Amino acid sequence: MNNGNQKHLTYDQRVEIEKGLTNNKTFAEIARTIGKDPSTISKEVRLHSKTKERPDAGYTNPPCIHRKNCEIVCLCDEQCGIKCKICRRPDFRCIDVCPGYETAECEKLKKPPYVCNGCGKKVSCLMPRKFYSSKYAHDEYRSVLVDCRTGINQTPESIQAMNDILVPLIRDKHQSIGHVYATHAEELGCSRRTLYSYINDSVFEVRNGDLRRAVRYKKRKKATQTSARDRSYRKEHNYEDFLKFMKENSNINVVEMDCVEGMKGEGKVILTFTFRNCNLMLMFLMEHQTQECVVAVFDWLKGVLGADSFKKLFPVILTDGGSEFAAREAMENLSDGTQVTTVFYCDPYCFWQKGACEKNHEYIRYIRPKGSSFADLDQDKVRLMMNHINSEKRDSLNEHSPYELSLLLLDNKIHKALGLELIAPDKVMLCPALLK
Repeated sequence: MNNGNQKHLTYDQRVEIEKGLTNNKTFAEIARTIGKDPSTISKEVRLHSKTKERPDAGYTNPPCIHRKNCEIVCLCDEQCGIKCKICRRPDFRCIDVCPGYETAECEKLKKPPYVCNGCGKKVSCLMPRKFYSSKYAHDEYRSVLVDCRTGINQTPESIQAMNDILVPLIRDKHQSIGHVYATHAEELGCSRRTLYSYINDSVFEVRNGDLRRAVRYKKRKKATQTSARDRSYRKEHNYEDFLKFMKENSNINVVEMDCVEGMKGEGKVILTFTFRNCNLMLMFLMEHQTQECVVAVFDWLKGVLGADSFKKLFPVILTDGGSEFAAREAMENLSDGTQVTTVFYCDPYCFWQKGACEKNHEYIRYIRPKGSSFADLDQDKVRLMMNHINSEKRDSLNEHSPYELSLLLLDNKIHKALGLELIAPDKVMLCPALLK
């Protein structure tokens, strides 16, 4: 038995099938010739055989299943007394005038080979005949192969229903396809890949320009690397030391820290903390990008959460080597000198070492694009941004939001202390209109 090669039949193989049927070969013999399974040949013949009509319209009546016992006379209304089944009038056929006529079918067509290619009576047979033609079969196969992959497999009503879901969420609230699909998969009724294809083909009012990343980013300028000065606060707290520390304490959660700047030359910045285990992001507005403002945020967190909760939530902090993070000991210790966290620094120009934090900053830029002013922001607006960002469902979190995972993985004291709230999926908005 040949298990086949799991590929589609070619035109040459269909020619071999037609030849085999004409020579009265079995399906097994044909299968061995072309290297396929006999069941493949059987399915091919039954699927692509066609009934062939006789070329002459006035041929003798095809046999009726009632022909042996038929006693009907005078269907022509001439009172000739002759049984209609033996009438020889050229313009009279039972198939045209008899209400009880039923065409007989050949019993051989109900079993292999299912066609008349190799039958010796195919020329004179009056019953309906079926033939397998390699050209007809291949043309039909190609038509089905192409047609099933073109067009839109949706009704106008379903397209409109999908459009009504997508337009307010993507165009008006700038939600991602991942977030929308996580909450409306059953209503959309198609895969995510199909959804992207429909948008690309302009099926909906939503266009590629309304998606966050469908339009390519412009090429980034390569940063010129300069020799980094060896600052004392980084001693034994570089990225290499961080890797060694994590190798010895693999179960400890890491928090990544960074600053997001507004308009160039403007004072206000946003200090962010990103928990690696759940992608939850905390955001704090600072009047200036200085060590004093960063330490003030740390002191506030230590006071609100308490030393034990702060140590549990922020055991290790990874940040870059910016001057605003130079006060390492003040960030690590309480006022009495007790150490509650450990701060490490990434290598220069290696932003990917704290990739979770950098990725989360993209969500801030959806609301406040790069170069826009932070002058009108206050902590309430920053908290609103933070809650919307943390409520978006993400593919990397198995279609859950950072907020949902943080309830399971973090001390819930931080949610109450910082005013973290879950935004309803359809109300999540990540665009400048959120703060207007």
